[in-house]
Amino acid sequence: MDKKSEDLLRRPLYVYDLPDQVLSTLTLKRGATSDTQSTIKETTKSAAQADAQSEAQDGPTSGAPTVVGSQSCSLCTLSFATVEDQRSHLKSDLHHYNLKQKLRGQNPVSEPEFEKLIANLDESLSGSDSPDSDEEEDEDDKESNILTTLLKKQAVLADKANGNNTGDNEEDGEDGNRRKKQRGGGAQPMLYFSSPLLPQNSYFGVYRAIFGLEESKNEGNIVEVIKKKQLEPTPAPKPRADGAPSQTNYKGPHIFLCMIGGGHFAAMVVSLAPRQTKQGSVGPLNREATVLAHKTFHRYTTRRKQGGSQSANDNAKGNAHSAGSSIRRYNEQALTDEVRLLLQDWKGLLDTSELLFIRATGSTNRRTLFGPYEGQVLRANDPRIRSFPFSTRRATQNELMRSFIELTRLKVREIDPSQEAKTQDEPSAKASPKPAKPAAPKLTEEEETTLLHTSQLQAFIRRSKLPALLTYLKNNDVSADFLFQPADSQQNYHAPTPLHLAANQNSAPLVLGLLTKGGADPTLANNEGKTPFDLAGDRATRDAFRVARSELGETRWDWDAARIPAALTKDEAEKRDERERKEAERKEAERRKAEELRLQSEGPKVPDGVGKGRGKSLLEGGVAKSAQEKRLEEARGLTPEQRVRLDRERRARAAEERLRRMQQGG
Repeated sequence: MDKKSEDLLRRPLYVYDLPDQVLSTLTLKRGATSDTQSTIKETTKSAAQADAQSEAQDGPTSGAPTVVGSQSCSLCTLSFATVEDQRSHLKSDLHHYNLKQKLRGQNPVSEPEFEKLIANLDESLSGSDSPDSDEEEDEDDKESNILTTLLKKQAVLADKANGNNTGDNEEDGEDGNRRKKQRGGGAQPMLYFSSPLLPQNSYFGVYRAIFGLEESKNEGNIVEVIKKKQLEPTPAPKPRADGAPSQTNYKGPHIFLCMIGGGHFAAMVVSLAPRQTKQGSVGPLNREATVLAHKTFHRYTTRRKQGGSQSANDNAKGNAHSAGSSIRRYNEQALTDEVRLLLQDWKGLLDTSELLFIRATGSTNRRTLFGPYEGQVLRANDPRIRSFPFSTRRATQNELMRSFIELTRLKVREIDPSQEAKTQDEPSAKASPKPAKPAAPKLTEEEETTLLHTSQLQAFIRRSKLPALLTYLKNNDVSADFLFQPADSQQNYHAPTPLHLAANQNSAPLVLGLLTKGGADPTLANNEGKTPFDLAGDRATRDAFRVARSELGETRWDWDAARIPAALTKDEAEKRDERERKEAERKEAERRKAEELRLQSEGPKVPDGVGKGRGKSLLEGGVAKSAQEKRLEEARGLTPEQRVRLDRERRARAAEERLRRMQQGG
């Protein structure tokens, strides 16, 4: 490859404004199947890397082009511009679902197919953007509730398919395949082109989604289609700060991009024509894209740490009556109204858009966009609608711009021919059905119910939800001495009952509530022979057992067998704590007084001739101490707990002094 070609490929290549040298040498690569996808080793330069290389080109010297390593998922047949994008995909529900498909011996699905599978589920998969997201879930909740619901639903459908509904299922399958072909869901997301400008075994890649249905059907003329899509640079319109359409009746080619999920909405209309800069340069970079309109909305609609939208929870369990649920319910309706009003304002731009890239997972979000409602702008059956053929993050303007650049950037990838030939020479091996794996034993209804009770009760105990725990026990007729399942797991072996787990969690309120209100038996021992009292790790939890013994009486349980000491009333426990607190304060005051006396007698002396304290100790007035020195002296020798208590007392005295001065001033 000559120097001129290297310089050409070093800069980002925009699909709608390709150099003649590239455009005239493109040739469609045949046989770019999923096997070829798995052999990809190199991917396009990310936007940041391309910018850096473009800037380096303007320097005094130009080095060799940097080779960028590939980031792709061979399982899901997706590629990524950065390592962060790849890591985000590995945590997504799509990747987790395909992993389960592989374990079952079934074929993975594409992102559009996955969205269709969960289209009727009232959840949102797009609520996270980065590790500092305010919707971050615990480590145990990484797998989305949506994925669990989908897998359960498929299991039910599979059971029905084994019955008398075979004909209906086949008909549904044909309809699904027909719809998939209409949207191009079964095709690979990229088309590859060879060119003599590229190194050996390297190819240009273009996303199939940027072509219309008729254009993508005839791949033989796809090069001619790309040539017809080339656009002349146009001057950029003056942007508006409020994000309103800068050209309501814009006639040039443009596309609409939209993302909604988790209470976040972002939309953008971008012109496809490259922008003509003052210097005469053109390109697809962020700062050179012509944004005709953009808008974002963010509303609090998801139930923190619990998953799912408020409407999904209402549909499943009925309307909640908490303050938070009312706020979320109001925000959901407000977000719907704002989005629909915005779409109506942008109707002129949307009606003339070449393509509509939309990410709206879940029936609630899809209803927001596609209605039906009076005056709706978007239609679900619009042939221009496309899904994003790569993983996306939270709906923001920056994410939309990143997606636009990813869609319209010409990729450069390297394909290993030896691996490709190997996969093509062995089609029968790949086509042959995998050996059936032994099916896991099917759980009975009773076993499933027991596992459900276990997960619910343990969740209430870990979150110290005593009222919810007692209500669940009562409504489901579950004993307070319920044995967690499976019994052989490490956690349930150590803490087999709710009372054991509450004591092990050092949750005194739960212990007292389970004993006095739930009727839990404190004499039950775990497999290690330990009673719940033996697992208590602090005095407050142990006192809860003693208080329960006092309130329930000596005849209620064999308290000695439960290894619980003598009964203790709440008043006695509180008086004891108060007495110990005062005793600790008295000892601390004595210690401070003794320390002050010692410092007065043994402390450093003020040198002669300094101040009025000639020959006196510092504590006797030789040199006035600052407030900081006094605080440090008071805290010297104290334990961390004593220092916290001392600091609390200082703040209380300061507050009392301020209040006294205010009263005197008034």
